[in-house]
Amino acid sequence: MKKKEIMDQLRDMSVEELREQADSLKESLFRLKFKKSLGVGESINDIRRERKTLARVYTLIQEQEPKREAKQAGKAKV
Repeated sequence: MKKKEIMDQLRDMSVEELREQADSLKESLFRLKFKKSLGVGESINDIRRERKTLARVYTLIQEQEPKREAKQAGKAKV
């Protein structure tokens, strides 16, 4: 998938979905690093791709957190 398509999919997710995606990516990254340490296959590009996607997910979570907190604070005042 292209970077733009991935970003569009990630932007459509809620914060909870993004956190689940981050957990999934961390597990995938762990498995790829483990395979690399065993010498099974050439997975450096896969590791880089997963790390970058994980960073994108964390960035989107940071962008959406203040919005979500503001909405919750607004509901609490009513």
